[in-house]
Amino acid sequence: MDQKMNVYIWDMDETLILLKSLINGTYAEAFNGSKNVQSGVEIGKMWENHILQICDDHFFYEQVENCNMPYLDVLKQYDDGKDLAEYDFNKDGFGPPSDDLNKKRLAYRHRAVAQKYKKGLHSILDQDMIKSWSELYDVTDSYTDMWFSAARACLEQCAVGDRDLASSTVSTNDAGDTLIQHVNILVTSGSLIPSLIKCLLFRLGDLFPSENVYSSWEVGKLQCFSWIKERFNGPNVQFCVIGDGWEECEAAESMRWPFVKIDPLPSSFHRFPGLTPKDLGHYFSVVYGNCDEKDN
Repeated sequence: MDQKMNVYIWDMDETLILLKSLINGTYAEAFNGSKNVQSGVEIGKMWENHILQICDDHFFYEQVENCNMPYLDVLKQYDDGKDLAEYDFNKDGFGPPSDDLNKKRLAYRHRAVAQKYKKGLHSILDQDMIKSWSELYDVTDSYTDMWFSAARACLEQCAVGDRDLASSTVSTNDAGDTLIQHVNILVTSGSLIPSLIKCLLFRLGDLFPSENVYSSWEVGKLQCFSWIKERFNGPNVQFCVIGDGWEECEAAESMRWPFVKIDPLPSSFHRFPGLTPKDLGHYFSVVYGNCDEKDN
């Protein structure tokens, strides 16, 4: 049986979610008066407050803010597997310098974050907070003409594979058997902990396991892309980058991967709603051709 893999590498801000453009008003201004700019600003600021509160209250952000790492498992070698059920993260002395002992303490925090992330916010927040969060999501999705839910739907389709996408990038063997694996990876320029919280708040946590979330804040997009290529290296692996910024565009070009530029302007071609796995399939085809051509 042939085995193929499509790896989709997504940017977060102004790609899967809109936040900065809500807060600074540029998203609404592009609609030439048909959207209330101040409403978008207020929505964005409410999201900021939610993100910071959950980061600080539940995910050690005040303690680790100056220790941003590119992914949660980066310090796994320092984690001795200690049972953290009764561990007091407020009294373990974590802080400078960045020696082996403090790397172990940071690794403990990363493990705890991964466990909380996997359980989701419903295991952390009370009913009033969950209701407030859910209502804000619905208001934001409506304000952005369903950008958030459309982005999620596209991710879901990519995760399971789209028939049109598969037909354009994958051939079958003589027995007609082809196993196609589809993987969504997030590479964000934001710091790691707030980016993980954004995944949870914007209903993306089930589509991006914590081990598939990378922060390029310290190391840059190209380094993250290189790690991802090493992780998923193989003869039948294809990569595609989807984002709105110059850095992921240049990094994708350096890796010779297709790049799909997202633009929230109402007249743009690649935006949500609109972008589909079939569109991404065309980019795969342009760079990789069909599998028969690639394998010869």
